[in-house]
Amino acid sequence: MKRIGALARIATPFLFALLVLPAAARADAAKDELAPSGHLRVAIAMSSLGGPFWSAKDAAGKPTGVPVDLGAEMARRLGVPVDYVMYENSGQITDAAAKGEWDLTFVPIDAERAKKLAFGPIYHAADATYLVRAGLAVQTAEQLDQPGMKVGAVANTTTMRGAARVLKNTPVVGYQSVDEIIALLNTGQIDAFANLRDQLVPLSARIPGSRVLPGAFQQTKTAVAVPLGKPNALAYASAFLDNAKTGGFLRRTFDAHGLKDTPIF
Repeated sequence: MKRIGALARIATPFLFALLVLPAAARADAAKDELAPSGHLRVAIAMSSLGGPFWSAKDAAGKPTGVPVDLGAEMARRLGVPVDYVMYENSGQITDAAAKGEWDLTFVPIDAERAKKLAFGPIYHAADATYLVRAGLAVQTAEQLDQPGMKVGAVANTTTMRGAARVLKNTPVVGYQSVDEIIALLNTGQIDAFANLRDQLVPLSARIPGSRVLPGAFQQTKTAVAVPLGKPNALAYASAFLDNAKTGGFLRRTFDAHGLKDTPIF
């Protein structure tokens, strides 16, 4: 995590400089980096799992979710339109950071990902564990870690990397979408799904006979992020998220998306 700490120290002087300026001046100072196209392009990962990180589409086909609301509010404060750039997972968002496809995102944080993204404040933390398929006689993570088992995870994510570190005998295979992993679980082609507990519990209710294992193999933290090399953008995004937490906007957004019992980190 040394890389993450270094990025935070670099961002601090910019953050202080922006905070002492009037709101309009802060927005002007960051706008060139945050919205170089004239629009704030927010990268979101799409899934039916919901929660503080994933986004989905409503009945009209429009994006909805906590990251969608946060992106819209930041764009409003900057005085620019918001566009949503949709990806299947956070790994794809990370890989696209250097391609200029998006300006702002909200993704789980780890040291590997910090090589490509600059992170601001964390706003959610959750334990990662496993959902095991129906009919599998496994009660603990230790029993899952044996030859012949197969665990699925969303490709190139903090959760996949964490599961691969702790499972010594069971391969962890990455897939691009949550829907693909659910289909593999239902057909018995994989034995378990490594993900966050607060997403696996409601998913288990949709898959008869499946179970969420006790314990956790890591705690995953989600934060605001921008591509590397944009200190003014990072400082403004950090100040925005801090204000969204202390001013109540984030709490209202969580509540509006069915996350009333989910604490803000």
